[in-house]
Amino acid sequence: MILGAVLLCLAGWGATFGLAWGNFWVKIGLTVSLITAYACYWERPRFTLSMTSAGLGLLSAAVLYGVFYLGKILAPYVVPEAAAQVEGIYGLGQGNSPVLVFLLLLLITGPGEEIFWRGFLQNNLMKKWGPLKGFMAATALYGGVHVFSGNIMLIGAAFVAGSFWGLIYLWRRDLTLLIVSHSLWSAFIFAVLPIK
Repeated sequence: MILGAVLLCLAGWGATFGLAWGNFWVKIGLTVSLITAYACYWERPRFTLSMTSAGLGLLSAAVLYGVFYLGKILAPYVVPEAAAQVEGIYGLGQGNSPVLVFLLLLLITGPGEEIFWRGFLQNNLMKKWGPLKGFMAATALYGGVHVFSGNIMLIGAAFVAGSFWGLIYLWRRDLTLLIVSHSLWSAFIFAVLPIK
């Protein structure tokens, strides 16, 4: 079950970033839909619908946006070609309607990634290896699949965001909170208020 999930992610992210043809946002949407279906086949996601979850999700999305804004200021001191790498990330969306990208991230990619990465993979790794080791393994895998992009800033961003959401899951085990956080954060940072 876990090995199959890892192999599926490697194949999906490898194809999304490695195949030159096709629309990036469509490819990532299909990849996330596939891994979400895999997760739901093995176990039903557990949601707790509450205003507290939604509020904490909104707050955590804003905090993570602030972390990335600070990262934009500090990144050139660590990665000299940071600006070009960030442009490369945003270049993936060129030629696409911002509304389409926003809706894809808000309704498919954000929710699907949280159902799979935290609700399924991290949850099962924590059961298998304990909370801390499970969190670390899931975060390493989340960041690791982004190596196919060949973009240091995107890989680093995935590790930062994956650690952030993984720690929240470790703390609260609240999938609704994470879906709100990931969906809003990604939709805003890619389609509404990009940090360039």
